[in-house]
Amino acid sequence: MFDSGSRYVAVETATLRDADGRAIAYIRPRFLPQGSGMPLLAEVVVASGDRLDLITARTLGDPEAFWRICDANDALDPGELEQAGRHLRVPLPQP
Repeated sequence: MFDSGSRYVAVETATLRDADGRAIAYIRPRFLPQGSGMPLLAEVVVASGDRLDLITARTLGDPEAFWRICDANDALDPGELEQAGRHLRVPLPQP
């Protein structure tokens, strides 16, 4: 259902039935890991004008893996990580 690089690839899919008996598929909630417990690949300092997708492309080789940096920094809003001078934890990619 999800691309192999998706944050949801390991999340279980479930089904429920509505009042008319139709099956509705959904994914169960994805619980965020504790960032401080994630193995660290690097720590980077955000430069002026840097975007999270650019940082992720440089460090992890995949601009769409920005969610990994969000997880490692306990951030729900990617924009909060783009402040110049901020130190970001870049985690080792986990399966």
